[in-house]
Amino acid sequence: MRSFSVVLATLAFLVGGSASSAGEYGRVEFAQSGAPAAQADFLDGLALLHDFEYDAAASAFRRAESADPSFALAYWGEAMTFNHPVWMKQDLPAARAALDKLAPSAALRRAKAPTQREKDYLDAIEILYGDGTKQERDHRYEAAMAELHARYPEDVDAAAFYALSILGSAHRGRDVATYMRAAAVLEEVWIRQREHPGVLHYLIHSYDDPVHAPLGLRSARLYARIAPAAGHAQHMTSHIFLALGLWPASVEANVAAIAAASRTRLAAGKGPVSCGHYPSWLGYAYLQLGDVEAARRTLAACRTAVEAALAMERPARSPDPDDSMTGSFASMRLRYLLETGDWSGEVANWPLPSNAGPGARLDFAFARLLGEIAQAHDAAARDALAALDAAARAVVDVETRRNDPDPTDRVRPQILLLEAQGLMAERGTDLAAAEKLLRRAVALESTLPVAFGPPIVDQPTHELLGAFLLRHDRRSEARAEFEQALAVAPGRRLAERGLKAASAGSAHAGQL
Repeated sequence: MRSFSVVLATLAFLVGGSASSAGEYGRVEFAQSGAPAAQADFLDGLALLHDFEYDAAASAFRRAESADPSFALAYWGEAMTFNHPVWMKQDLPAARAALDKLAPSAALRRAKAPTQREKDYLDAIEILYGDGTKQERDHRYEAAMAELHARYPEDVDAAAFYALSILGSAHRGRDVATYMRAAAVLEEVWIRQREHPGVLHYLIHSYDDPVHAPLGLRSARLYARIAPAAGHAQHMTSHIFLALGLWPASVEANVAAIAAASRTRLAAGKGPVSCGHYPSWLGYAYLQLGDVEAARRTLAACRTAVEAALAMERPARSPDPDDSMTGSFASMRLRYLLETGDWSGEVANWPLPSNAGPGARLDFAFARLLGEIAQAHDAAARDALAALDAAARAVVDVETRRNDPDPTDRVRPQILLLEAQGLMAERGTDLAAAEKLLRRAVALESTLPVAFGPPIVDQPTHELLGAFLLRHDRRSEARAEFEQALAVAPGRRLAERGLKAASAGSAHAGQL
C-alpha cells in the first residue's frame, strides 16, 4: 500500500493528480504537491482532521512538515486542527503559529503553494485566522469556502469543509435552516463519495436531532465501519442513536469509542478514558436502559479518575463538563441520581471534589436540593436552595463574561433554579406558585436552541411539570407534558413511565 501511495504522490506532484489513503480513520484522496515521503502522514492527518481527532491529526501534519519542510498544505492542515467549528472553539494563537512556520506573512505563504488550488486553500485559512472577531471570521471563511467549493466542484474535501464551515456559523446554537444547508451540500457529494469520513461525519452532525435523525442512520452505520480506530467516529454514531432512543446501539457505540480512544491513549503512555464525552453518553444510555449497575460502574470509574487527578494536582475546572473530569463526574452523578431517585445512598453522599469549577458546583447543588426535598428535610432544603442560587449566579457570571451568543449555558442555571423553587413551593403546599414557577421553567427552556445529546437541562422541564400535574391528579394535562418531553427526547425512560402512568390513570409519578 505504501509503495502505491508513493506512485500516486509522484503523479500528484508532476501532473496535479491525487494521493489516496485507506486507513483505520477513513479513506481520503487529496490532490496536492507534497513530496512522496510526506504523503502518508499528510493523508492520515487529513482523515484524522475529518474525524475531529485533532491532536493526532496535528501530529501527523507535523510529521509531514518534517518530511517536506516546503509542503505548504501540511502547515495548512496543522493550522486547521486548531479550529473546532461544531464546538465553537478555536485556538487562534496556536493556529497562527502553525502558519508562521511556513512563512511569516500571508503573501509569502501563498507564494510557497505551487498550484492555484493550493493557494486557494491557503487564502481561505488566512481568512479563518485573520482579522476581526471569531464570528466575523467564521462568516467570511464560510463565504470563502463556498467560492472554493464552486471553483472545484469535484473536490470532495472542499465540499466537506464548506459544509463544516456552514455548521460553524451557527453561533446562536442549532437552527434548522443552517443545518439543512450543510446537509444539502453533503448529500449532493455523498452520491459520488459514499465513504468519505468528513462527508459522513458532518452529515451526522447535520441530522442529530429527533426530527432529522432518521436521515442520519445511513451515515451513522457507514461511519462506524470505515473509521474503526477513531474514537470520535465510533461515538458519533450515538448522536443519531440517542436522538432516536436506540439505547442498546448507543451503549455499543460509546463502548467502542472508549475502547478506541483508550487504545490511542495507552499507546501514548497515558491512562484509559474514564471521564468526559464518551463515558457521559455511555452512562446516560445505561440509565435509559434501566441498567443501574452499569451506569454506577461508569460513574465510579470517572470518580476514581477525578481522585487520581486531584492526587497529582491536575487542574480540572470548567463550566463545560466535556472540558474537565470534575465537570463530567458532576453531570454524570446528577443524571444518575435523577434517574434512580437514590437520594440517601452512597452516590448521593459522594463529596464535591475540591477542584470543582462553577458548573460542577451547580450540578452538586441541584442534586443536593432535590435530595433534601425528596427526604422531606425542609430546613436543609432551604439551605440547599440558597446554595443553588449562589452556584447558579456564579455560572451565569462566567457565561456572561464569555459573551457567547449561544444562550444555553447562560440560561441553564436559571432553569434549574426555577425548577428548584417550584418544587420548594409545592413542598410548602403553595401549588399555584409551584405551577407558575414550573411553567416559567418550561417557557425558558423552550427559548433554547435544540442541543444534541443527553438533556442540557438534566431534569427536562416538560417532564418535571408532567410529574407535578400527575401528582395532583391532573392526568390529561400531565399526559400532554410527557408527550412534549418525548418529542424532544424520544425513548427517555422517566418520560415514558410518566406517560404510561398518566394514560393509565395513576396519580403516582414514582421517582419523577
